[in-house]
Amino acid sequence: MTTSTNKALEYNNKDRNDWKWGFTPQAEIWNGRFAMLGFVAALLTEFLSGEGVLHFYNIMHYTSSVR
Repeated sequence: MTTSTNKALEYNNKDRNDWKWGFTPQAEIWNGRFAMLGFVAALLTEFLSGEGVLHFYNIMHYTSSVR
């Protein structure tokens, strides 16, 4: 019988959601989560503004005269 606390533990009895610095599996999990949030934010910015993220923040200016 497994409990809910056992489900969050890896094979080496370390919590996967624990915040740890350095090149650890926990840090890579958090890195992936933040990357997913950033990607969704970029998609929402493009969808709601009708422009790319770089154009929205005026980082990349239009280089051609065609609009």
